Amino acid sequence: MKSVSVIGLGKLGSPMAACFAARGFQVHAVDLDAAKVDAINKGQAPVHEPGLAELIREGAAKLKASQSCETAVRESDATFIIVATPSEPGGGFSLKYALPTCESIGKALRTKSTYHLVVLTSTVMPGSTAGEIKSALELASGKRCGVDFGLCYSPEFIALGTVIRDFYYPDFLLIGECDSRAGDTLAEIYSRVCKNSPGVARMNFINAEITKLAVNTYITTKISYANMLARLCEKLPDADVNVVTDALGLDTRIGAKYLKGAVSYGGPCFPRDNRALAALAASVGASSGLAEATDRFNRAQIKSVAEIVRSHHRAGNDPIAILGLTYKPNTDVVEEAFGLLLAQELDAAGLPVIVYDPSADSARVLAACKNVRFAKSAEACIAASGVAVLATPWQEFRDLTKEKWLRPGARRTVLDCWRFLPHLENVDGIHYVRLGFGAPTTKPAIASSNAD
Repeated sequence: MKSVSVIGLGKLGSPMAACFAARGFQVHAVDLDAAKVDAINKGQAPVHEPGLAELIREGAAKLKASQSCETAVRESDATFIIVATPSEPGGGFSLKYALPTCESIGKALRTKSTYHLVVLTSTVMPGSTAGEIKSALELASGKRCGVDFGLCYSPEFIALGTVIRDFYYPDFLLIGECDSRAGDTLAEIYSRVCKNSPGVARMNFINAEITKLAVNTYITTKISYANMLARLCEKLPDADVNVVTDALGLDTRIGAKYLKGAVSYGGPCFPRDNRALAALAASVGASSGLAEATDRFNRAQIKSVAEIVRSHHRAGNDPIAILGLTYKPNTDVVEEAFGLLLAQELDAAGLPVIVYDPSADSARVLAACKNVRFAKSAEACIAASGVAVLATPWQEFRDLTKEKWLRPGARRTVLDCWRFLPHLENVDGIHYVRLGFGAPTTKPAIASSNAD
């Protein structure tokens, strides 16, 4: 395998195409969006992702983009489908972009005499790969899956902001395969791309599809458990969720990853995968109580933290500052992000809010809010506020000096949702409140004795 095609140049597809090229593959990248195609061909990043522009330039000699899916397939040995699979109202995933892509791939396969591997990377509902995806490919190509072409389902477990690192150094590789030839071919491709030696889990389509949802849903449950502990610790004097979760993480049965009590999870994968698993269970008559409870608890975190914010805000006071609207640092994605949802919750309650994010288009995502205004810098956002909420732990916020957080002539409350600003604790003029921490016990003064 010397050449691959990547269909879909979004948040995951563009970095993957660049990674393949930088590791020596000839890459044919495809997207219907002419702007993304032009960006790739000019050596520019079509999406926001740290290090992507540099990686595109590194592999420029082996990376070209176009809007022609069929040409890319004909000129490559393997095709990776990384198109959107939007959530449907019931919680499942739509194939409205994936199926037309498969039809285009099939048309190209009809003209090829050599073996070609098709890899579905987009997240789909269990049953989709062996069902509609395979059928679309066979119908359009006139060929048989497992005989004339190979098919794998291989979703990536990658986080925005660290896509390149995660792709090069995966924890493990998940391969759902139509047969051993397809699985062997994909495993060989990954062995040339990965810079570590990850474990490889190979299985049939349905098990791989379930595994993808199960991994992310398990992580959301773990996050919610840590958040439950954080809310508990806030009610108990001297309790510190960091101390508790650090100890929990030492147990190898639990592990430390994602065990940080803070705020609700968000982003393009965790919430929707959790709901998709619940929808899957409901559709086959299985129990989905745990997934549903996790989703409800996660949504409740917005109101819970909003109550804490309101408790520190006095009527008529300056606006509440929200620092960070993206669901995590180093991305511009605001989908179900805590800071965004908190701003909307406070706005709905009629409270004045001022927001700032280093990356997100604040004016666009909060255009419908009546009580929200937008700051041009972190300093301006903080300066206008009586209460400042650190919603997303961007390094930019930690780098601000103590003086930037002070409020001339008055005390400012800083609510640190991530316990990211410890240098503000015990600073005169700042009421520093960290989530997941119970107020310290007030120790009584020792009375002097008059005894002889």
